[in-house]
Formats: sequence, structure tokens, C-alpha cells
Amino acid sequence: MAKVVKRSVLPIYAAAVVWLVFGLFLPFYRPFHYFSAFLASLVVFIIAKALCPDRTFETPEPEKKTKEEPAQEKPASTGDPELDALVQERDRAVSEMRRLNDAIADPTISAQIDHLESTTTKIISYVVEHPKKLPQIRKFLNYYLPTTLKLLNAYDRMGSAGVSGENIDGTMGKIEAMMSTVVQAFDRQLDALFGDEALDISTDITVLENLLAQEGLAGEQLGGQG
Repeated sequence: MAKVVKRSVLPIYAAAVVWLVFGLFLPFYRPFHYFSAFLASLVVFIIAKALCPDRTFETPEPEKKTKEEPAQEKPASTGDPELDALVQERDRAVSEMRRLNDAIADPTISAQIDHLESTTTKIISYVVEHPKKLPQIRKFLNYYLPTTLKLLNAYDRMGSAGVSGENIDGTMGKIEAMMSTVVQAFDRQLDALFGDEALDISTDITVLENLLAQEGLAGEQLGGQG
């Protein structure tokens, strides 16, 4: 239980009345008059305080939380502000795609959004791990991705209008026809990121094949398999 003290205001009012009476009926010409008024109001205040003491109440203490809510974790920093911004853009775009996917009922568009979400995550995550690839996806970040989200938002708004018309139906049809091309473009963007790695691996395979052939190991391996 918590104790709460409620102070009485009556002593203050009683002291104020004393000053009011002095002001109305007695002169305030000399310091002695002010001192007399002060002394009288003090006596009245003490008497009133004794007659109207402060009151103490007990109130139940607020319940303490047994379990604190976990603080929202901030995404881990990469140590590079540019890459941190890239991660934030990835999370924002993926979140928007999920919202649109929930809002759009068309199963074909929904499946395409799922694919775009996965591909977008892979593209940006790969660049975060390989920062030198960042210039390679500038156009993807500055145009392809935001324009795709813009088209999907327009599709969602028009689909939610609940009416059919030349403008709405025509625009939604164009977006539906465009989505297959967009999916392919995103896939090609991801594939292009592996260009250097694919070239290195191809070179390694060629060198390995030549070495095995020089040592006569390639032929023996094929013979053994036969």
C-alpha cells in the first residue's frame, strides 16, 4: 500500500481572512501594523492547522510488470553507411511487396510478387556481401525497383476501386502483361551479379582439365568409370 497525504487548505484560507479583516477595518500605516497582521494570521493558521490536520490515505500500489517488453532490436550495422542504407532499402521494398501481396487477390500477380520479393532480397543481400558490385545495381535501385513498386501500387488502387472501366481495365491489363517481363529482368539482374564468379570458375575448370589431361589423369578417370 502507498501512503498519500492530502493537505488541508483551510488554514491558508483562515490566515488570508485575517489579512482581509486587517485591510478592511484596521490601518496599515506603520510597520507595526503589518507585523500585527502577520502575527495574528500566524496564530490563526496554527489553530486552524490543529483543527483541520492533514489527512493520510493508503492506496494500492500499481502492479509491477512481471516481464518487461523486449526492446525493438535495431538492424545490425555493416559499418558502412552506404551499405546500411542499402539494407534499409531492401527491408522497405520487401515490406511493401508483402503488403501489396496481401492486398492483391489475383493469384498470378501474387505469385509474381513472391518471386520478386525473393529475387530482390537475393540481389541486395549479395551486394551487401560484395560491396564492389554496388555500381552494378544502381539502375536497379534507382529505377527498376521503385518503378515496379509504383506499378503494383497503381494496380492495387485500381483493383480496390470496385468498378470496371476503360481506364482501369486497360491500365490493369497492361500491368499484368508487363509483370512477366519485370520478373525476367529481376532474374537477369541477379544472374549478372555472378558474371565475374562464373568466369573465374570457368577458367578454373579449363585449367584443371588441361592439367589432368597433361598428367594423363583425365583419361584414367574416364577409363575407370567405364
